[in-house]
Amino acid sequence: MALTVVEPPVEKGAILHPPPDVVTTPCDPWPRPYYLEDGLRRVAPYHFTYNTNVKERWRGRGILEIFRDEFRDRPEEYYKDAIETGKIQVNGQPVPSLTAHVKNGDVISHTLHRHEPPVTAQPVGIVHEDEDLIVINKPAGVPVHPAGRYNYNSVVEIMRAQRGHQFNPLPINRLDRLTSGVMFIGKHKKAAEKLTDQLVGRTVRKEYVARVRGEFPEGDVVCEQPILQISPKLGLNRVRANGKTAKTVFKRLAYYPPPPPTTTGEASKQGGSAAAAGYSIVRCRPLTGRTHQLRVHLQYLGHPITNDPIYANRRVFGADLGRASASADDDDDVMTRLGRMGKSEVADAVAYEDEMVEEYNKKKAEKMTGQLCEICQTPLYSDPGPHELGIYLHARKYADAGGRWSYETALPAWALPPVGVEGPVELTDESDPLVGEVERLGLTGEAGLEVSRSEI
Repeated sequence: MALTVVEPPVEKGAILHPPPDVVTTPCDPWPRPYYLEDGLRRVAPYHFTYNTNVKERWRGRGILEIFRDEFRDRPEEYYKDAIETGKIQVNGQPVPSLTAHVKNGDVISHTLHRHEPPVTAQPVGIVHEDEDLIVINKPAGVPVHPAGRYNYNSVVEIMRAQRGHQFNPLPINRLDRLTSGVMFIGKHKKAAEKLTDQLVGRTVRKEYVARVRGEFPEGDVVCEQPILQISPKLGLNRVRANGKTAKTVFKRLAYYPPPPPTTTGEASKQGGSAAAAGYSIVRCRPLTGRTHQLRVHLQYLGHPITNDPIYANRRVFGADLGRASASADDDDDVMTRLGRMGKSEVADAVAYEDEMVEEYNKKKAEKMTGQLCEICQTPLYSDPGPHELGIYLHARKYADAGGRWSYETALPAWALPPVGVEGPVELTDESDPLVGEVERLGLTGEAGLEVSRSEI
């Protein structure tokens, strides 16, 4: 049964447990050091210990050399001090010198003062819950698992903080950090494995909603361009003939032209910008599960997601934003430009088509403030800008191909019509059929049902 109402998390005092009496490194502060401020979920800085086994390429090398060459997010002087003051240890013991060599079987520990980026304060919505499974509405901008700079500001840790230290949420499908929508969380291993088998067995259909640049064509638009991962480090994927097979069915739900300019100055500013093109709300049905599939296919069609920091970035792809581009000729240039989009400048990725332009220009993006943490001297960042807290891509519905279950959310606010303009405010099976379309388009069989656990 499809549920569209997002309910607050269920409070069950019986499942709240204190942490174990003995906490081993990495550290495990409880309760989690969250606080809400300015619409953001923040994590108070805390000390954290990373443990890593010595890799084969590190064997016989000096400890300072390893950190200097392999962990370049901090200057060499920091690592010298960390070794000398015992923040970096080998096998739980201080390192005798900066040039001390490591060997096979050693464990290197690094205790530091950790600063996590804030994420949206929007709660993890509950679409459905039973004794085996939780279906959530993931907020945009929140990673599923701890990764990189994010640890406690992740879906897994937020849910653990809400339900008790012993609660072990098991994500079954994945969404990219910037994407919102339906996700499945197993309460125990058997439940997670059961639904995973369905996903891998290609018996689940997915539906997304995106807000894209310009007037998307009417009717069904099928994109079958293969996708190749160009740079895992930069998160860049592009259409390439030697890529993996990919197939998506798109359908325009609404087109909203730009409002007429009220002054000559506004008309001049609009010019050839995204604002002048208006935007469309598009339903997306991925029939394969390649990384960034929807984002790449929409860019290829000339209608990228309007606030996509990679694929709608004019400073990276130029004025045509990579439309119909399937050549590798400019890959090096694109990667160079994308790699330059650092924290010291604003990623000019978003051509906002509404009143957010002014606020965006005021707030800009997350970047270095020039200030240092008083405890650890780590450079501090400003708060992220609106475009860094998510993109206009939402996993609206997951459904069993056999009709046994279906879970969906309401349309996100950015997909609703502007004030005073008519447009769809909800989708139903009658107006937006899942069953029948696959057969009508000749997409029956495995190709029409393929689902993977890759990020969209």
